[in-house]
Amino acid sequence: MVLMAIDHVRVFAGVPAGGQGYAIFFTRWITHFCAPAFIFFAGTSAFQYGRKHDGLSRFLLTRGILLVVLELTVIRVSWTFNFDFRQYMLAGVIWVIGWCLLMMAGIVKLPLRVIAAIGLVIIFGHNLLDGVAGGITQSLGNDLRGILWKVGYVAFFAAPVEFSPDGPRLYVLYSILPWIGVMAAGYAFGTVFTWEPARRARFCLTIGLGAVALFLVLRGFNLYGDPAPWSLPSPQGGGEGPQRPALLSFLDTTKYPASLVFLLMTLGPTIAVIPMLEGARGMFARLLTTFGRVPFFFYVLHIPLIHFLALIISKVRMGTVVPWIFANHPLASGRPPAGYQWSLGLLYLTWLAVVVILYFACRWYADVKAKSRNPLLAYL
Repeated sequence: MVLMAIDHVRVFAGVPAGGQGYAIFFTRWITHFCAPAFIFFAGTSAFQYGRKHDGLSRFLLTRGILLVVLELTVIRVSWTFNFDFRQYMLAGVIWVIGWCLLMMAGIVKLPLRVIAAIGLVIIFGHNLLDGVAGGITQSLGNDLRGILWKVGYVAFFAAPVEFSPDGPRLYVLYSILPWIGVMAAGYAFGTVFTWEPARRARFCLTIGLGAVALFLVLRGFNLYGDPAPWSLPSPQGGGEGPQRPALLSFLDTTKYPASLVFLLMTLGPTIAVIPMLEGARGMFARLLTTFGRVPFFFYVLHIPLIHFLALIISKVRMGTVVPWIFANHPLASGRPPAGYQWSLGLLYLTWLAVVVILYFACRWYADVKAKSRNPLLAYL
């Protein structure tokens, strides 16, 4: 949750996603671990919920619908601070979590081994669609076939989904594939948390480090699993402008839709550090746990808070609140005006302020949630 906020501050800072330099690249890259972890452990959480409560499918259905609706309304307004819904709606990470929960409502009725197989087949096999998707992306219309491809796989590489000639337009950032595979695999992974700690630690290290090793092999030799191969800089210095260092090219894996090597790169280390995080103690661990107790509450608050702070910073730095602040972030906002882009120092200072402010809000809400018996609080 804390890392995710860095990238969302970056959006309103006008700082590009990636680039040729190490500082900007890793400001974006470190946040790549967030979405895979959210979706994978959403599946794990569903498994844990099902062990303690009846009616898992009903819970997943209602929560999934709620998330999709909130993405298209509250979260969309938080990103844009405008109400021009006909021109821009966003299918972001909360959208895809919602749809995956809806699909999981049926999937959880299958045997656990079948669910694990479904997840792994999708994760490891979906890149076989790259050749087909690459050939049809630019020709997709807004008929049923085009909508299914845009929502299901090719995402924002195609034109937005237009439900009528005058809108509304839906910009798909997170397509359903491969994320339903990630959530299904996370659900099956839930059984690991029923094991005794030593066995769980060995398994997490084996799977996590094995995924990292497979990433290094597949990515290193450009064998399979990413439509964007990496390469070493040309020794002759060919091409226009400075060339990207080899390390950055190697780590610049495809997130939309999430390629196999992207998922190996992010989920591998995430799973490998589980034993260490389970044993974490001390003040820092307690601070992070506060956010983890109420993650969706954090999510709903952090985007409007960052957006509001961007208004203040724009007024202080430029003497006015630039109209770009009210553009269709994060996908259709265009370039920020000249002189607006923040320094990385200001970006990280703002991120720190957001984390501190939301710590107190999350601590308060976590206490309210712990003391209340209201079942509706389980949804936020």
